[in-house]
Amino acid sequence: MNEITFIIDGLELKTQKGSTILQAAAENGIYIPHLCHNPDLKPIGACRLCLVENEEGRLITSCENLAEEGIVISTTSPRVENARMMITKLLLANHEANCLTCAQNNQCELQKISSFFGIEKENMEDLRRSITDISPDESNPFFKRDLKKCILCGICVRTCRDRLGVNAIDFAYRGDETKITTFLDQPIIESNCVSCGECVIACPVGALVPKTNLKPVRVVKTTCTYCGVGCGLYLGVRGQEIITSRGDPEHPLSQGNLCVKGRYAFKFVNHPNRLTKPLIKKNGLFVEVEWDEALEFAARKLSKYKEESFAAISSARCTNEDNYLMQKFTRVVMGTNNIDNSARSCHAPSVAALAETLGSGAMSNSIDEIPHAKCLFIIGTNPNQSYPVLNMRIMDAIKNNAKLIVADPRDIELNRYADIVLQHKPGTDVALIMGMIRVIVDEGLMDDNFIQDRCENYEALLKSLESFDLETVEQITGLKADNIKKAARLYATTESSAIFYSLGITEHSHGTDNVMALSNLALITGNIGKPFTGINPIRGQNNVQGSCDMGCLPNVYPGYQNVEDEDVHKKFQKAWNSQLSPFIGMKMPEMMEAARDGNLKALYIMGENPALSEPDSSNIQKALNDVDFLIVQDLFLTETALLADLVLPGASFAFANADRRVQRVRQAIKPIGDSKPDWQIITELAQKMGMKGFNYSKSEEIAKEIAALTPIYGGILYNHLEEKGLQWPCLTEKDEGTPILHQDKFSTENGKGKFIPLNYRLPAELTDEEYPLVLTTGRRIFHYHTSTMTGVVEGLIKLYDYDSVEINPVDAEKLGLQDGEWVWVVSRRGRIKAPVELTDRSPEGLIFMAFHSPNTKTNLITSSACDPVTKTPEFKYCAVRIDKDENI
Repeated sequence: MNEITFIIDGLELKTQKGSTILQAAAENGIYIPHLCHNPDLKPIGACRLCLVENEEGRLITSCENLAEEGIVISTTSPRVENARMMITKLLLANHEANCLTCAQNNQCELQKISSFFGIEKENMEDLRRSITDISPDESNPFFKRDLKKCILCGICVRTCRDRLGVNAIDFAYRGDETKITTFLDQPIIESNCVSCGECVIACPVGALVPKTNLKPVRVVKTTCTYCGVGCGLYLGVRGQEIITSRGDPEHPLSQGNLCVKGRYAFKFVNHPNRLTKPLIKKNGLFVEVEWDEALEFAARKLSKYKEESFAAISSARCTNEDNYLMQKFTRVVMGTNNIDNSARSCHAPSVAALAETLGSGAMSNSIDEIPHAKCLFIIGTNPNQSYPVLNMRIMDAIKNNAKLIVADPRDIELNRYADIVLQHKPGTDVALIMGMIRVIVDEGLMDDNFIQDRCENYEALLKSLESFDLETVEQITGLKADNIKKAARLYATTESSAIFYSLGITEHSHGTDNVMALSNLALITGNIGKPFTGINPIRGQNNVQGSCDMGCLPNVYPGYQNVEDEDVHKKFQKAWNSQLSPFIGMKMPEMMEAARDGNLKALYIMGENPALSEPDSSNIQKALNDVDFLIVQDLFLTETALLADLVLPGASFAFANADRRVQRVRQAIKPIGDSKPDWQIITELAQKMGMKGFNYSKSEEIAKEIAALTPIYGGILYNHLEEKGLQWPCLTEKDEGTPILHQDKFSTENGKGKFIPLNYRLPAELTDEEYPLVLTTGRRIFHYHTSTMTGVVEGLIKLYDYDSVEINPVDAEKLGLQDGEWVWVVSRRGRIKAPVELTDRSPEGLIFMAFHSPNTKTNLITSSACDPVTKTPEFKYCAVRIDKDENI
C-alpha cells in the first residue's frame, strides 16, 4: 500500500508514502513555518524553522524527514516553539524592517511567520540589531536585489543552479559576512544571469523584487507569444494596458515557469511605435489613411496580379485562424498555391524528412514527458538560450537521473550536465549519426523485432552504412571513435531514449538528410511510438507548427492534404466553392528569385520580416524592391514594412506549439488604435475583392471551418480548448488528442517506418585562405527572431543590443583581437561590423553570431545556399574572415 498513517499533535492522519512530514502536514491543513522550502527544489533544511519533535524527543527538520508509518510528531511542543521563536527573532534582528514600503508587504513569508508567533517590536529589545550596510543592486532593468532583506534561505541559488542550470549566483564569504552574490561580487548585470525572474518569484522575502510593482485590475489567461514551447501565462491588465505577466502553475509544460521574454517582454503591446493606422506610400513617403481607402487600394492593385504573378508569406507569429485565412485568400481569391511561411527557413526539413520516413513531420512525443525521460539525445539545439523553459524540463530530467548526450559544435551550457559530449565539426551531423548507427548495428544493439514488424528498407540502410566506418567518421567529425561508441551504446541500451533537435540540424544544405539520419537512429532502436522516446523537432517561433498545420505551404492544404491529390483537390474546391490551382506553388526562396527576375509582381507578407531574417539579405531586399506591389501586415514599421507600398496594422496576441498542442489565446485588451486582428483584415480585403466565403464575424467561426476540413483538427474547437490544450490528431469533440504519435503504426502509406540510405555531403560553401573561419548563427535568450517585438523593450535592449562575434581566444590572439573590439566580419556577400566576444564556447576555427539586432544585420553575410529538397538556407555554415579597422 502507498498510504501510511501517522500522528501529528495527537491527530491521526494519512498521507502517501514518500511524503515529507512538511508535505504531509500541509496536505492535512496543519501549518508548519518554513522559509527555505520550495516544492520545486530538493529540501536542505537550512532555515531550521520547520523543526518538529519526534517521539524520541529529537528536533528534526520536517522538510527533509519522511513521514513514516506510525510515527508520532509534535509541531507545537515547548522545545519546538522556543527554537522557532528564537530563529525568527534572530532573522528579524538582521533584517531591514520597512514592511509598509516593501514590495513584498503582505506577501512576505518572514512577515507571515513573525505574525504567526505574535512577535512585536518590544520582543526584539533583548537582541542587538546587526543589519549589513549593502547598497541595493539595481543594475538589472527588471528587478532589484536588496541583500539587507536577504535571509540566506538559498532558494534563489538553488533555483538558478538546479532549475535553470545557469549558476549566476551562489553563497560567498563566511560567518556573519555570508551573502549571496555573483562571481567576483559584481553587479548582477555583469554576471551570466539570464534575467528570467524565476529567483524573484521564488524569493520568500523582499530581497528580490520587480522594479515595477503595480497591481493589475484583472488577469487574462493566455499563451506566450514567443518560442514554440507555448508557455501558459496570466497577463495582468490595468485599463487598456498590460502591466504584468506571470506563469500559469497549472500549465502542463511550463508549470508556472517563464523566461525573460515571457515574463518581461510584453511591453511591445502598448509601445508608442505600434502601427495604429494603415499607411500608403505616396511619392516615397508613408501617409496615414482610413481602412476603407487602404482596402480599396489593395483590392484594386491585387486584381491586376492574380495566379502565378502573386505570392503570400504567412506568419509563425500569427494564430491558426490568421494563417488559415491567409492560405485560403491566396488559393481562392488569388488563384495560386504560392503560399509559404517562415518554417521554410527553419523546420521545412523536419516536415519533409519525417513525412517521408514516419508519415508526419511533427514532434512525435510531448514536452511534458521530458522530466521522466531515461535518456535524452540533444543535438543541434541550445535550449538554455533558445527554449529556456524547455531547458528547465531537461534540468528536471537530470535531477531525476536521466542520462544526457549532447552533440553540438559549440560548448553549450548543457555540456556541464552531460554524460557524453560530442563536440563535432559543424556540418558533419550525417556522419556522426550514421556512425552511431553503424556502432549499433556492429554491436547488435538494434531492436530486431521492431525493425521486422514496423519498418522497411532496412537492407538499403545497411548498405549505406558501409561508408561510415568509424575511422572515416572520426576524420569527418573530428571526434574520437571511443566517444561515438559510448554515445551509441548509451542511446541504444537505455530503456527509452528521446531525440530533441532544432535548427542546428535543419539549417544546412543537407538539412533533410540530417533529419532522416535521426529518424534512422530512432527507428533502428525502436525508440519511437512509446513514452519518453521519439524524434522531437523543437520549434523556434510560437506558431511555426500551426502555420504549417494550416496549409501555409505551397504543396499542401490544411492538415497536410496534398494539393496534387485529385480527391483532396475536389474536396477543397467544393468546400470553398472555387476553382483552385492543381499545381504546387513557389517556396519562399523561389518567390524571391521570381521577384528579381520580374515574374512575381505582387507579394503579401503577414507578420514576417524577411529583409532581416533571410540569408544574403541584400538580395532579399532587392527582390522586395523589384515587385510592383508589396503589402506588409505587421505590428511595427519593420525593415520589410519600410519597403512596402501598403502597410496594414495588425493586432497583437490558437497556437499549435512544438508538440502539436493547440492552445487558446485570449484577448487581454482592445486592439491598439485602429489596428485589427489579422484574420479580420484578410476577411475584409477578400470581401472588397468581391469574393464569397469570407463572411466571418469572429475567429471561432474560422476554427469551426478548420475542424470541418482538416481531419487532424476535427475535434479542436474553442469549447474543447477552454480547460486545456489538445494535441493533434484530435479527430472528434470526444477525442482527448494524441500525446504520442506512431504507437501502433506510422502515418505512411503502408503504415511502416522507412529507413533512408544516406551519404555524407560537404557544406555548400567551404573555407579557404581568403575566408578561413566558419560562421554559424543562432539565438540568444534576450531577443526573439529579428527583434520586431523584443527590440522595443528597453530592458532587453539594455541587456543585449548588438550581436557580438563569439570567437575562441586562440583565434583572436592570431588575429590580434581584444575583447570588446569592433571588427568587420566579411563573407563573399558583404561585411558587417560587430564587437568581439572572447569565449571558449566557440572552438578554434568557428565563430558564432546571433541574428537579432537590426544594428548588426548578421544575415547580410550569411549564405543563400539551400537544402535541395526544401530550399531551407544554410544559416549554420558559411565562410568568413575578420578584418580589423581602426576607424570603426
